Amino acid sequence: MFDIIASLLNRPALIPENNSWFSTLFLKKTSRIRIQLLRYLFVGGIAALIDTGVFIFFTVRFDSHYLIAQTFGFIAGITANYLLSIAWIFKQSRQILPEVGLFLITGIIGLFLSYLLLFIFIDILHITAFENIAAKILTIALVLIWNFTSRKFFVFKQQNI
Repeated sequence: MFDIIASLLNRPALIPENNSWFSTLFLKKTSRIRIQLLRYLFVGGIAALIDTGVFIFFTVRFDSHYLIAQTFGFIAGITANYLLSIAWIFKQSRQILPEVGLFLITGIIGLFLSYLLLFIFIDILHITAFENIAAKILTIALVLIWNFTSRKFFVFKQQNI
């Protein structure tokens, strides 16, 4: 079965030429901000799904406080986000520890921003629909803006291709 899948993926009709829009959008490293933003929305979406899944797991399964659940979700989400970002969006530097440190600092700022937003949405505005998931989704959308801009212009500013 794996041979069949591999042969299908290697067919020229399924993988466009290197100079095509497909290659530019999905395969090549780029410094074009629109493409990086589109890719970041995809990567951020995957990280947000992981983050939210862990958040739901802790709030529903263990009846954890939303801030504790957010912390565990954050750890899982930021790990996925960093690995996918360096693999697909931004060029990784040769100085990995400072880069990871800056990535974590911007992520921790995003974490505290998400704490603040969740507090406002849940405790002040009482947006508690679907086990606080509505507040979590609003928070993700707002923190995504911070995450992309801080990483694009602060963490990976020297490494943009």
